[in-house]
Amino acid sequence: MHAPESTPPKLGASGRIAAAFQSNALTPLLALVALLLGLFAVMVTPREEEPQINVTMANVLIPFPGASSADVQNMVAKPAEQVLGQIAGIEHTYSVSRPGVAVLTVQFKVGVPRTEALVRLYDVLNANQDWLPRDLGTLAPIVKPKGIDDVPVVGITLWSPEGTPASELEAVAHTLEGELKSVPGVREVTTIGAPGRSIQIDIDPTRMRERGVDLLSLQKTIAAANFGMPAGSVVDNQASQGGALMLSVEAGEFLRNADDVADMVVGVSKGKPVFLRDVARISTGAQQAGSYVWFMQGAANGSNSSGVAAPAGQALPAVTIQVTKKPGENAVDVSRGVGERLKALQNTVIPGDMQATVTRDYGETAAEKANKLIQKLAFATGSVILLVGFALGRREAVIVGAAVILTLTATLFASWAWGFTLNRVSLFALIFSIGILVDDAIVVVENIHRHQALYPGRTLAQLIPGAVDEVGGPTILATLTVIAALLPMAFVSGLMGPYMSPIPINASMGMLLSLAIACVVTPWLARLWMKATPAQAADGDKTQLHGLAARIAPAFERLFRPLLDDRRGRRNRGLLGLG
Repeated sequence: MHAPESTPPKLGASGRIAAAFQSNALTPLLALVALLLGLFAVMVTPREEEPQINVTMANVLIPFPGASSADVQNMVAKPAEQVLGQIAGIEHTYSVSRPGVAVLTVQFKVGVPRTEALVRLYDVLNANQDWLPRDLGTLAPIVKPKGIDDVPVVGITLWSPEGTPASELEAVAHTLEGELKSVPGVREVTTIGAPGRSIQIDIDPTRMRERGVDLLSLQKTIAAANFGMPAGSVVDNQASQGGALMLSVEAGEFLRNADDVADMVVGVSKGKPVFLRDVARISTGAQQAGSYVWFMQGAANGSNSSGVAAPAGQALPAVTIQVTKKPGENAVDVSRGVGERLKALQNTVIPGDMQATVTRDYGETAAEKANKLIQKLAFATGSVILLVGFALGRREAVIVGAAVILTLTATLFASWAWGFTLNRVSLFALIFSIGILVDDAIVVVENIHRHQALYPGRTLAQLIPGAVDEVGGPTILATLTVIAALLPMAFVSGLMGPYMSPIPINASMGMLLSLAIACVVTPWLARLWMKATPAQAADGDKTQLHGLAARIAPAFERLFRPLLDDRRGRRNRGLLGLG
């Protein structure tokens, strides 16, 4: 009778997965998909300096014409704060009272969706329209939502070395606004520091009295003149081949310039029409400025990009054009598009004697910091691969490196799908977890290496499932333990919650993906790239060492042999303890 052959041990979940994928034609396809998805995520994920924490805010403007600041505060602002305090999810509400208007700022708690917050705000305002007396004189509230996307990503300062006043720079700035709004991804373009243009009418009381024109009728005449409206329609029955043609008729027109205002007829005196220029002096000029912008270049700048020398240390009048981006757009692409459009408008829309200097470029700084962190991530990955190559061998290092790269690319895609951007916190999470992500692949490769020494007669296809299964349970447990320690950080409330959430979420997703790749892709790579050990029956070959262990084992043997010697080891250990 023959002795029964020993049956191979039953494999666990990780061993069965390794056995199923180590020779499967689907495995390289999965690896290629993970790589391509990661490259796709790197190209489409918006890049920012910091994580975007969307705190919904809104300004509620309540006009109260003719009222002083004290009346606005007592009669409008304080009651309005009581009404807006009814909204659920509000962090705080505060108000600013100005002559003729009350400005109330409502800030919602972090995590309240923007649409839901604004719906609550409008519901409360509509449900409490009777909170002020009807004849008080206030106008309907105006709601202006504010959020993270209202922060400008590009700031362009328009100035002139000759000191051109802001009122003249304003016309060029308004033309630039329309041109920059055509850039893809641009949401809003505004100009600050522009005083605005106005037509000023200086009344001459003596002339008005001589011509019998009073101030009230003059005001009504001017208001009525700047008005246009449809006056009906006319049917043209003579239209050729098309039947009757309807023509719309409009009465009145809007005033366009100072000459139109001066030519207005405001009365009749001695049978002759009285024009506005007969009783007033009309001029075009700048309004009273609400804000000022000054531009100053240091001596280090020398001259601007066009070679025009700029006076160093001299403050020049300027206006600044602010550009915001649409939600979800890449700040890097928006700022780059604005810069290219600005260069194309130089010496066309922007006169040669004016300069447009980019004083804020959020996209450039975000790209610079993101690229620097990506370089550090690549350096950390390369350092790990070199260390594995020094310890286990070149082939093993290539396997571990491929597993780490696939893990990082798959994690970047998962991060993009989750809604994160490429910023210093999300990339720090990957750099922070790179040492943990590489553990799974190293443990699997090292154990396959060890099984080659223990069972030199077996092929890699026979060794790999058992080697993976042997370390699968502890590896899964270690991965879940680290995730359990990191994941609670994602549930922190307040501003720090959304700010720090990329660290636990990205690290946890990365470790789960690393575990999956270690059980699916790493066995397939090991079967193809690791050297097969020749079949040898000698027991001494079972303990053959490889890689770093083969290099440092003799040194450790020389170091510990005196301590482990049968005759003198005890005495040597005692002397070591006394020392």
